[in-house]
Amino acid sequence: MVDVDKRRQEELLTVGEIIRIYCRGHKHLRAAGEDLCPECRAMADYALGKLAKCPRMDIKSFCSVCPIHCYGKAEGAKIREMMRYGGPRMLLHHPLMALRHMLIEWRTRHGLRKKEALAGRKAVAPHK
Repeated sequence: MVDVDKRRQEELLTVGEIIRIYCRGHKHLRAAGEDLCPECRAMADYALGKLAKCPRMDIKSFCSVCPIHCYGKAEGAKIREMMRYGGPRMLLHHPLMALRHMLIEWRTRHGLRKKEALAGRKAVAPHK
């Protein structure tokens, strides 16, 4: 079992980097010495706060595969927009972090499908 605190830290770093890539890529105005504009800083604080308080961190991999959606509607739409923009660009800026994220997500989705298929077989009554 992966250490929950380590997993949380890795996810915090990944989300933070994706938001930075989004902010820079959209040329948002930032204050001197700041790496994020006020809008992206607010979104980063919101997302990182949700991750810090996540009660399912020990059993889930990423928010996208979690059955509980704790983001508000507007915030969820905004973070998805940021992920769609920044996620693919992570391969250029942080290739190892991106590949690790992709591997974990693939394993999680594959494992969930496998469990669902097995559960579906057990739920079906045998023919007599």
